[in-house]
Amino acid sequence: MKLGDKIRYLREVEGSLRGLGRPMNQVELVEGIRKELGTKISQSYISQIEGGSRPHMTQATRSLLAKFFKVHPGFLVDDPEGFHTELVSDLRTTEGKLDVWLLQGAERFASDAAVSDVLIKAARQKDTRSCFLLLGAILDTPGLADRLLEALRPDRGEISKVGEGGRSL
Repeated sequence: MKLGDKIRYLREVEGSLRGLGRPMNQVELVEGIRKELGTKISQSYISQIEGGSRPHMTQATRSLLAKFFKVHPGFLVDDPEGFHTELVSDLRTTEGKLDVWLLQGAERFASDAAVSDVLIKAARQKDTRSCFLLLGAILDTPGLADRLLEALRPDRGEISKVGEGGRSL
């Protein structure tokens, strides 16, 4: 993946995390950086990076964007030729593998903002594995998922009832 594609992807994820229901645009990114980090970056600079006319950025800009998007600065470079995101090293922890899998899922389900948002939120949890174990325990307890959905989201009629074994009814 090219640097510009990564910035566009991060804007999409950030827009979902901030409840916009759409990707954060470049102007919103610039404003967010100014408000949250107290630093300026120009929209035209972001546009040049995303458009590919500026294939590299300064270390200061890389650090700034990494801090804003909460990613490692090393992520904000072009991937090497032949690099595939679906390959996961055996040296990664279960936690890291889950997070990568969730973020890839969020990208695949971008057309379903609610599902994509939940996958991103789960990936950003400190202990993703425990979140899944908790979900499993909830689904193993008869009727608990339905009661929780009703208690936490009584106004959400579009959430389907969850039956025994976690299957939607």
